[in-house]
Amino acid sequence: MGTIRVEAEGIVDAPPQAVYDFMRDYRVKHPSVLPPENFKNYMVELGGTGEGTVFQLDMVAGGRTRHFRMQVSEPEPERRLVETDTRSTAVTTFTFTPLDGGRRTRLTIATEWQGGGGVGGFFERTFAPRALHSIYLDELRRLASAFAVQPAASR
Repeated sequence: MGTIRVEAEGIVDAPPQAVYDFMRDYRVKHPSVLPPENFKNYMVELGGTGEGTVFQLDMVAGGRTRHFRMQVSEPEPERRLVETDTRSTAVTTFTFTPLDGGRRTRLTIATEWQGGGGVGGFFERTFAPRALHSIYLDELRRLASAFAVQPAASR
C-alpha cells in the first residue's frame, strides 16, 4: 500500500474568480464539464454551491466503475476547492492560480488516495494514474471550452 497521486493542469482564458465560481456550482456548471463517458449517476444530495455540498457519482475508468460520495470544502476560498470521499481515502483538490495579471487561470486538479496491496494494488498503481490523468485533461478541455469566446456568425 502507498499513496497514489494523479495531477493534471490546464489554462482557462478567464479570471480565477470566474473559474472558481463556475467550479463551485455543483448543481449545473461543474457537472457540465465532467466527461459523460466517465462520470455517471451524478446527484447532489446536500447544498450545491461550494462548502458543505455533498454529491454522489459513479466514475467509469479502465473498465471498472467506482462509486463516490463526495463532501466539498473550501479551505482557501477563491483559491482551492476540495472534494473528500466519505467512503474512502480519495481526496481531489482543485487549485486556481492567477496568470497574466489575473486575466487567465491555471487550474490544477489533483487526487490522492491510499492504494491497495498485492496484485490488485500493483494494477491500481500501474493503470489508474494514466486513466485518471486522461479523464482530468478531458475535463480541463471542457472547462476551457465553456469559457471560450464564440465568434459571431458570418452573414
